[in-house]
Amino acid sequence: MENATAKQKKNTLALQIFIALLGAIIVGLLMQKIPDVPNNYVKPFGTIFLNLVKFMVCPLVLFSIMAGVVSMRDMKRLGVIGGTTLVYYFCTTAVAVIIGLLVSSLFKGFFPVLSTVNLSFTPPQAPSAIETIVNMFPSNFIVPISSANMIQVIVMAILISFAIILIGEKAETAIDTINQWNIIFMKCMEIILKLSPIGVFCLLMPVIASNGALVIGSLAKVILAAYICYILHAAIVYSFTVSTLGGINPVRFFREMAPAITFAFSSASSVGTIPLNMECTKRLGFSEEVSSFVLPLGATINMDGTAIYQGVCSVFIAACYGIDLTMSQMISIVLTATLASVGTAGVSGAGVVMLAMVLSSVGLPVDGIALVVGVDRIFDMGRTTLNITGDASCTVIVSNLLKKREMKKAAKTQV
Repeated sequence: MENATAKQKKNTLALQIFIALLGAIIVGLLMQKIPDVPNNYVKPFGTIFLNLVKFMVCPLVLFSIMAGVVSMRDMKRLGVIGGTTLVYYFCTTAVAVIIGLLVSSLFKGFFPVLSTVNLSFTPPQAPSAIETIVNMFPSNFIVPISSANMIQVIVMAILISFAIILIGEKAETAIDTINQWNIIFMKCMEIILKLSPIGVFCLLMPVIASNGALVIGSLAKVILAAYICYILHAAIVYSFTVSTLGGINPVRFFREMAPAITFAFSSASSVGTIPLNMECTKRLGFSEEVSSFVLPLGATINMDGTAIYQGVCSVFIAACYGIDLTMSQMISIVLTATLASVGTAGVSGAGVVMLAMVLSSVGLPVDGIALVVGVDRIFDMGRTTLNITGDASCTVIVSNLLKKREMKKAAKTQV
């Protein structure tokens, strides 16, 4: 009875979010001539909603990871989960770049020839490899949470959890406290997510009002190429992996993921979608201890959608400058974009930073970013949606592989 009620609530929320999404598109298109009105009077309410979500995310990530790790009470088990997760994220990111390059290469002849005269764009400075490693480790307990530095929050959670596991029975009170705070923050987020339909409408409608006409303008083809790649990657890569490695029907997977997918598309926030993503994977019947570790980590370093964006924009910018990319340049783009997905994790404007790194690696003009940065929000909605779907698929796969591993171990023990 409780499961039926929960499912009914989920379906109601998903329907409400979808209706809000359609309403935002329709009203946004009708208000294109007066975009200042939605930007000044509607967008602030969407920002309030997103602020509430972000307010909860850091403590939620901290306690959910800690709850997940201490529940394992086994360093080897955590190592298997962490290792499998990283391998999956790296592999799917590399495939995503390849898909982006292949599809955009087919579109190359259809890309508009835009003027590249007097283009100027200064990208945010990308951190060096050493800076990236150093910046992973917090020097203060409060700053990572106050600045929403997700990598440092994850490192904090893992380090504290390790200490609790090593202490053993004496830390039982600490484990109970962590679990209680995790439940509290989950409940707070559940309350906030009930406002999702309003938040979705208020976030998306101003974007449509401001960019609706531009979408069907000169950059429509590069945006279309990117979204075709997003859809192909989800339909082929994720469907194949959740079916073969996750042991679940892809149709069911995407159906249950609908609320998180819709919210991610509207908010363009991977971190903000974590709680809803956890709910969706939980309804799929997969391990909470895995999702509490895999999803926050994925929201920080898994960037399949962003990797596709790198591939598509690299080909587009090269075409605008009349440059044909060689095979070695394409291989370099794949390697750079895959590694940069981790190297720029937690950096503000990571998508643009990654694109600057990728363009520099193959000698393309960084100024070309100015051609696409104006519609980056439109790209961002699609790539965020793909990113969080990839995080969920990883949870499904890791949970299933872990279950099979434990069954084999139990069978050997019985023998």
